[in-house]
Amino acid sequence: MAATSSSTTCDGLFIISLLVIASSLFGTSSAQLNATFYSGTCPNASAIVRSTIQQALQSDPRIGASLIRLHFHDCFVNGCDGSLLLDDTGSIQSEKNAPANANSARGFNVVDDIKTALENACPGIVSCSDILALASEASVSLAGGPSWTVLVGRRDGLTANLSGANSSLPSPFEGLNNITSKFLAVGLNTTDVVVLSGAHTFGRGQCVTFNNRLFNFNGTGSPDPTLNSTLLSSLQQICPQNGSGSAITNLDLTTPDAFDSNYYTNLQSNNGLLQSDQELFSNTGSPTIAIVNSFASNQTLFFEAFAQSMIKMGNISPLTGTSGEIRQDCKAVNGQSSATKAEDIQMQSDGPVSLADM
Repeated sequence: MAATSSSTTCDGLFIISLLVIASSLFGTSSAQLNATFYSGTCPNASAIVRSTIQQALQSDPRIGASLIRLHFHDCFVNGCDGSLLLDDTGSIQSEKNAPANANSARGFNVVDDIKTALENACPGIVSCSDILALASEASVSLAGGPSWTVLVGRRDGLTANLSGANSSLPSPFEGLNNITSKFLAVGLNTTDVVVLSGAHTFGRGQCVTFNNRLFNFNGTGSPDPTLNSTLLSSLQQICPQNGSGSAITNLDLTTPDAFDSNYYTNLQSNNGLLQSDQELFSNTGSPTIAIVNSFASNQTLFFEAFAQSMIKMGNISPLTGTSGEIRQDCKAVNGQSSATKAEDIQMQSDGPVSLADM
């Protein structure tokens, strides 16, 4: 009997320890997000999301990178509540109009396709904010990257925050200190900056997001000295000095549609496309350099860290319980109509970037 009691006590302490660790990793609201939230109400939710993305990839190889970017940009403003997906209405100013999203954020039509498929299978069950989280995992794993257990149970916000999107989203032109500050503001850290920037291992970027490096960097009259000279020549041809800035090129010049650790080896040879990318390695004395080197030499380590950081980011201030709602249409709060036509959204291309495609 004494042995049984001791074992039970130890088991209880072990469980408490796990709960403390989980709380420190994911915050207090994580207890309301869990991997089995839809097991009884929409058990095929993940499979439906994945199959819809597989179909979209057949005609748009960069859609996976675009979808994960939507999740990033959603979570950094108001938390992971699907607010980015809302269109303009009389009472809502859409976050799609923020500089980091306008003529840039894309994939909304695929989100709508996923929502339609889920509504057909299990009406009124799966939130749009959870769609973004599930789509991010599916997009990464379909591109050869890691898989992870997506915690779900988020509900959708009732409004957008354009001013928050204007101020909170990292910019490709910002220095490392500013970007790190924006991560810290939502509970992420320097390691998360390096890890989540690794999403630039696939997708595309518009000239307007990096042409500041090509001709007159920071008013010097010369290109960015941390830009590889061979890559510089290639980019100057794609993005001429007086061009429109709308041409696109690969974020990862080696394996543009694969999710791997080449992003980090590219940085080591000054082949990062964006200023915000290359600063992770070229900012003298920065603690990010050692992290870049570790991921460049160990893809497994990067994959493990990426999964952990995605779970951590996905738990930024989610709405749970009775907060918010489950939107019937991801573009509009229930009972309101969307002001933006679907065909307008489909025409959006890559533009100002922060964390992912592009």
